[in-house]
Amino acid sequence: MSNKEKSLFDAFVRQGLGRRELFDRAAKLGLGAAATGSLLNAMQSRALAADYDWMANKGQTLRLLLNKHPYADAMLQNLKHFEEMTGLKVTYDIFPEDVYFDKVTAALSSKSTQYDVFMTGAYQTWQYGPAGWLVDLNEFIKDSSKMAPNYDWEDILPNLRSSTAWSGKPGEPLGTANAKQWALPWGFEINDVSYNKQIFDAQKIDPPKNLPDMIEKGAQISKNVPGVYGVGTRGSRSWATIHAGYLSGFTNYGGHDFSTDGGTLKPTMNSKEGKDFTKQWVDMLHKAGPKNWTQYTWYEVANDLGSGTSGMIYDADIIGFFQQTGTKEAGHIGYEAFTPNPDAKAPTPNIWIWSLAMSAFSQKRDASWRFMQWASGTEQLTFGATKANQVDPVRQSVWKDPDFQSRLKATYPGFLEEFQGAAPGAKIYFTPQPLFFNVTTDWAAALQKMYAGQVSVDDGLDQLAANITQQLSDAGITN
Repeated sequence: MSNKEKSLFDAFVRQGLGRRELFDRAAKLGLGAAATGSLLNAMQSRALAADYDWMANKGQTLRLLLNKHPYADAMLQNLKHFEEMTGLKVTYDIFPEDVYFDKVTAALSSKSTQYDVFMTGAYQTWQYGPAGWLVDLNEFIKDSSKMAPNYDWEDILPNLRSSTAWSGKPGEPLGTANAKQWALPWGFEINDVSYNKQIFDAQKIDPPKNLPDMIEKGAQISKNVPGVYGVGTRGSRSWATIHAGYLSGFTNYGGHDFSTDGGTLKPTMNSKEGKDFTKQWVDMLHKAGPKNWTQYTWYEVANDLGSGTSGMIYDADIIGFFQQTGTKEAGHIGYEAFTPNPDAKAPTPNIWIWSLAMSAFSQKRDASWRFMQWASGTEQLTFGATKANQVDPVRQSVWKDPDFQSRLKATYPGFLEEFQGAAPGAKIYFTPQPLFFNVTTDWAAALQKMYAGQVSVDDGLDQLAANITQQLSDAGITN
């Protein structure tokens, strides 16, 4: 490397130079993109290792349990870089999501030492953590000797840090001072509106301003556009039906799943606010939803947006991101930060957080922690955001990265603005408690009955709250 090249790369590592400017200047020095990328990795690795012994566990082998997902793909694409930087060998098993969580639960409940680090959602940690299956990562985060100097824990969006930390006490809020950090945020999804610009332009309508407006515009699309319905949402008998658009809107209307009354966790999804919102939700599904809504999962919602079968969706923003390329409607997808309640001042989207957790049964905790720092660190997440499909990145610095912003503006116009509008209020709005999956699955089943007219919304939510009260009592759960 010439002195000019070394000065150029040193400027980047000191963060005085952006990635785009680095590659532009390197090209003027005669370095191609591939050579620049290779040298950049080498320089960053040396910088990372300057005050931290990344080679401390050289020769060990880590085993990962991964869900088949673009975030995992982005990490695996760059895994060789981690192995070279640490001297560790990393192996992994990867499974599709329909069986993945069963694999995780089986491995942890059997206290298997087979896996060291695994992907998880925050909701799953409400079961895994109190059961003693996870390592409380505060053991590492609060010990400066175990943290790489440039990891920058505070750079991770604060709502994500708090949403992956819980004391284990049912009903106690996430992110309290006594909370245990059960996982590291790695990538997340904001539940928001993605819409088909061509359909909206043809109908001479703008993105919906609130839920009543969504119902009206969705009904117009269903009525006027042959073979197309207005609004895609999930509807299967699953927790996932509740956590996406439904809970985001429910919260925006002032609804809460639980309250703490006299030290007891009390279901409150049948409050006036909850009933008022749910009546509108069911009305929207009848007027603007798909005819087989009760069969809808993430995949049906995504496929309909990409194929032009739905006018818009109220679901994970990364669905809209992925449908913008390689689909029939590629190039026609728009994004909108959505505030359902006309009286609310800002969006309150519920989120899903793909996270990395450490098995309490791992025999290689220090090596596992090095991997977790690398995988959720600024360098790797910048790689994932600019070279792969790791969106939404969990770090504030990556959202500010010029190359990432340029990528979004060029291919995903409006996505950055949607994030900026929704992110301040984006967090997990569920009350943490160990019966989460029972509660939300029953909630989805109740929604299906309301939709089918088997029970009114008022009676359906009252019956649901009574049923959950009994479940909590049977389980001996109090706050």
